[in-house]
Amino acid sequence: MTSERIADLLALLEDEPDDALLLLTLGKEYLDAGDTAAALPHLERAVTVDPRYTVAYRYLGTALEAAGRAADADVTWERGIAVAEETGDLQAGKEMRVFLERRRARGG
Repeated sequence: MTSERIADLLALLEDEPDDALLLLTLGKEYLDAGDTAAALPHLERAVTVDPRYTVAYRYLGTALEAAGRAADADVTWERGIAVAEETGDLQAGKEMRVFLERRRARGG
């Protein structure tokens, strides 16, 4: 099912390459499938296309952490928290704070 959904999303992306929601959804699908390397460019593009899309920072940070890029994950979550504060997206900001604190508590 996931690979079929990914194929459908990739087809949609051909027509809408700058759709941040589509990029986020595709990145999340790749993450769910365990393919962090494939998820990263779509999640990175989502925050580039829409720098105020807070939930994209949440998943990009998660993907970066899964890829062993803890420092990049920290920077991404910090940026996402700042955007969440600017936009009033309190829930996303809270979640990223928790992820950041947990990652830092684990070290690495």
